[in-house]
Amino acid sequence: NKSASIQFLATGGPTRQETVRNTLAAMLKAGVPENDWVLVHDAARPGISPELIQKLIHAVTVAGEGGLLAMPLADTLKMADANSAIAGNPNRSMKTISRDHLWQAQTPQMFGLKRLHDAIDEGIRLEADITDEASAMELSGSSPLLIEGATRNFKVTHQADWDLMQTILRASTK
Repeated sequence: NKSASIQFLATGGPTRQETVRNTLAAMLKAGVPENDWVLVHDAARPGISPELIQKLIHAVTVAGEGGLLAMPLADTLKMADANSAIAGNPNRSMKTISRDHLWQAQTPQMFGLKRLHDAIDEGIRLEADITDEASAMELSGSSPLLIEGATRNFKVTHQADWDLMQTILRASTK
């Protein structure tokens, strides 16, 4: 079974989404079945656990439709006044945005190989703002499942994030 073997593919692109699309295209070209599930994970999230991955795989395969790990938003959201930042003034809160029904996307995200490839390809062609695989699938008309992730699966973007992740990972290995 070709899809059961591990292959390493050089598929980089100028953007994250082009890299993902190139990888999916290489998988299709290598003979991986179009309807196989694929998981796309962001290496900037080293807090992922095998249990979270299994939770996502189980939920998606039982439902038969794609999904992603995500966390319900807990913090209050403020929208900044765009004009204050442009004028060189400190950012100012223009309004509070309801956090009801808002989730913070995480990875991995899991979708059918061909459907994800085609959705990303179309999003790139349309020059759409595709920030993750789920946004490409939404653009194609899908409503991905939201599977509750974990706080420790946050994205490491700033030095403080890295410091916190190191503390978490050190504590989990004791």
